[in-house]
Amino acid sequence: MKIEAIIEMEYKNSKDADISFQSLEVENKGYVESSKENNILKFGWKGESLSTFLATADDLIFSEILVEKILESASSS
Repeated sequence: MKIEAIIEMEYKNSKDADISFQSLEVENKGYVESSKENNILKFGWKGESLSTFLATADDLIFSEILVEKILESASSS
């Protein structure tokens, strides 16, 4: 079975998208294809094992939530 996904994340501005992109790129290299256009990040990946595929999705979403919390904390300081 082949599984594919593309997740798009939209940020308030291009600067926040840049920070998130750079932060997540380290974790995603070799597993997830990433691209940035203005304030939108796109992540795509393929898998043949559902458990591995879902683990990758979980890692991506968890990491993005951390970046988002850091961005929120930095902007409120």
